[in-house]
Amino acid sequence: MHNLAASLNNLSLTTVEELQVHDPSLAWQRMEPRWRLIEQLGLGTLGMQAAGKRYLPQEPREDDEAYSARLARSVCPPYMLRLEQMLAGMLCRKPVRLDNVPDPIQEHLFDTDLAGNDLNAYLQELARTCIRYGHVGVLVDYPRGDEGDDTPVTDFSRPYWVSYTPRDILGWRTDVIGGSQKLTQLRLLERVTVPYGEFGEEVCEQVRLLEPGRFRLFRKQASKSRNWELISEGATTLDEIPFAVAYANRTGLMESTPPLEEVAWLNLKAYRAESDQANILHVAAVPRYNLFGVPAELDELDAGPASAMAFPVDARAEFSEPTGTSYQARFTELDRIEKQIAELGLAAVLGQNMTNQAAESKSIDRSQGDAALMAVALGLQNLIDTCLRFHAAYLNLPTAGSSMVNNDFVAHKLEPSHVAELIKLRVGGDITQETLLIQLADGEWLYDDFDVDAELEATAAQQERRLGAQEQQLSANLQQLP
Repeated sequence: MHNLAASLNNLSLTTVEELQVHDPSLAWQRMEPRWRLIEQLGLGTLGMQAAGKRYLPQEPREDDEAYSARLARSVCPPYMLRLEQMLAGMLCRKPVRLDNVPDPIQEHLFDTDLAGNDLNAYLQELARTCIRYGHVGVLVDYPRGDEGDDTPVTDFSRPYWVSYTPRDILGWRTDVIGGSQKLTQLRLLERVTVPYGEFGEEVCEQVRLLEPGRFRLFRKQASKSRNWELISEGATTLDEIPFAVAYANRTGLMESTPPLEEVAWLNLKAYRAESDQANILHVAAVPRYNLFGVPAELDELDAGPASAMAFPVDARAEFSEPTGTSYQARFTELDRIEKQIAELGLAAVLGQNMTNQAAESKSIDRSQGDAALMAVALGLQNLIDTCLRFHAAYLNLPTAGSSMVNNDFVAHKLEPSHVAELIKLRVGGDITQETLLIQLADGEWLYDDFDVDAELEATAAQQERRLGAQEQQLSANLQQLP
């Protein structure tokens, strides 16, 4: 903890540093210490055990063998991971609604990242990354065959979206262009697998350097050279860098802090407390033999259920068992930590006090529009809209449309009386059919992936067919008149 605080203080004093293309920026270095614990917790129990003494200190006068045994018995409770998954699930509880998005782009969004993930599955991962780190970035790429970056290019190549964690966003520069702040340089760290020999593989790091209208690709391949080499460069289609960012806890441009950072520290505290408790129970909470009047040279004792013991006259053996009164305090402490994590995590992200009374209520008051989870939803929505704009620009489409990310984080089904009032307004002509359908969909009265636009088109087509049939019938009736 002290080393982390010292590193943060030292970085805050650094103002000038000469960097290479693969070196992270000063802003990256300021943020990176806050990522270490949450990334390790993301690896689960095996990840925490692999970290060893870094997160589970060895006690004074605890020998290496005893520490290794204690470490192997230690299990990390997945509080932060479960909370992260739950919050991302609340964000993506309903599918993204697309409005006026051209058909070619909608077809592409069935496989947004060329890895088989549609927009809703892709958004789920974006939400988890954003909640874990504090922000997430997406590059809208369109390989044309001249990038030289091992990307397979076919006759069916088209724009696709690539996400980057803050750890992979090494550096950036901006300038005010046309009255708004634009990226003028962006360095992205990537990891690629290239063939090695006849059957082998080699994992390499590469840095994609983007500038408006231009790209360069640097790679470090250990089998060829230990240095970073320029392997490809050329022009890009767009005159701006097609990169969008969503924030969960913004502190500046491309800068943020993890919203669950304090939950992560409590998770670490629970990990250490459970390790201590398990070790105490293993050592002290097991009944043991006490021997009375037995020669000291007796160093082995067979005490199984199918065995018998022979003692000298007046010697005896008795079980001794701890009362366990001191254990309850530790169990109480673990319960307290778990409660702190639940309350702190939900309150920090939902912007509310999630006490038991609030959790048992029928619904959560969503009037706090500045709640952190609402900010994440709006940020992801803005990211999708920006990516749609880049996607449309690649395809030379005049419009890109817009999106609507779910901001109804808990189930909130409309009461039947409210539905009746909506239908009454529709019958009276006070609201449109579209408004009625949107309200019913948001109010959990229609299935989750209900498409309002498709329903309106189908209804209009049905009405048109009905009118056509009526006209034909009327024409036939007129022809039969004398």
